Amino acid sequence: MTGTESAKQESRVFLPPAEFVQNATISGMDAYNALCAEAEQDYEGFWARLAQENIVWQKPFTQVLDESNAPFYQWFADGHLNASYNCLDRNLDNGNADKTAIIFEADDGSSTPISYRALHKMVCKFANGLKSLGVKKGDRVVIYMSMSVEGVAAMQACARIGATHSVVFGGFSAKSLQDRIIDAGAVAVITADEQLRGGKRLPLKAIVDEALDLGGCDTIRNVVVYQRTGGAIGMAEGRDLWLHDLLQDQPEVCEPEWVSAEHPLFILYTSGSTGTPKGVQHSTGGFLLWAMLTMKWTFDIKPTDVFWCTADIGWVTGHTYITYGPLAVGATEVVFEGIPTYPNAGRFWDTIAKHKVSIFYTAPTAIRSLIKAADVDPSIAPAHYDLSSLRLLGSVGEPIKPHAWMWYSKTIGRETCPMFL
Repeated sequence: MTGTESAKQESRVFLPPAEFVQNATISGMDAYNALCAEAEQDYEGFWARLAQENIVWQKPFTQVLDESNAPFYQWFADGHLNASYNCLDRNLDNGNADKTAIIFEADDGSSTPISYRALHKMVCKFANGLKSLGVKKGDRVVIYMSMSVEGVAAMQACARIGATHSVVFGGFSAKSLQDRIIDAGAVAVITADEQLRGGKRLPLKAIVDEALDLGGCDTIRNVVVYQRTGGAIGMAEGRDLWLHDLLQDQPEVCEPEWVSAEHPLFILYTSGSTGTPKGVQHSTGGFLLWAMLTMKWTFDIKPTDVFWCTADIGWVTGHTYITYGPLAVGATEVVFEGIPTYPNAGRFWDTIAKHKVSIFYTAPTAIRSLIKAADVDPSIAPAHYDLSSLRLLGSVGEPIKPHAWMWYSKTIGRETCPMFL
């Protein structure tokens, strides 16, 4: 498709297969229009029903929407809940305890399944470890890690004790990290010795040290370090400690801290590419409800699905569709440490085939690079992999051009997978 053609107004319509529509959570336009009509007729009642049906509340809310201090609207503010409880504990009680929560696909191609029971245990020990360091409800904790089960557990552990996490993408510089630590007033940093990406070891702890040495991070009391590679790093006595040492003797049960629905779950900063990074604060109740509903409505999640969002936990997509959304609906998901071109550009397709991924959610940037890679080396083209498990595709992060959309739909989705943007 030429540049001129791609710039034309798109008018093609691609309808999902009838069987998919019939079995979908929102089964066609009539069901969608019924939801819209319900919301229009009784807006607050609509959201009250959904919040009551989807979230486990320790204290039910009595007011749905508080508009008294507009534009600072509050949702379900007098209701109490805990995001980690809704992601983990509920799955110990509903038959999912031994279901795989996370399939960790490491950079080197090895994979490790983690059940809901095992993840709950890890998060509880992590939460108790943070509490032993004096981290409490309302404190801010910066997480500077690569993709890992430990990164997800760190976020869940903060949520469990009511601490607000702020994840900083593992590719950001020491200065970027320092800015965010200072602005958040963080009391602790959770990081790793190094990260593995594309067969290379890249520093994390050394960048944390550099950030703290820049000054101004006086609120930091501890740096907790996950030993990912075993690489040589410096450890400041009295401040730094290994994650495995912190967790070693911690109890396997940690009662959740029940917080208001408006309690800050996380702060996520803008990139800073157009000025000083700005922290966007997300409250617990509204964020969790929308994460769950989009998993059900947009991704049409089913108990047998294997869900894979290729985003990093450092971005809001990773927060919503790795750490919280999939776990809150009891899904099995892939957490991917690597990059799409290592050991070759067939890595995504090999991973889908290996784990029988049924819902795949990635970015146009990745799609474009993989189109080019398959053209250069036909041996790693998607046609060489079994992608028959796929039933739904998604694109996120930026607009997708028609050429990439068509390739994604035809080559990956076999023209049978509905696709959303």
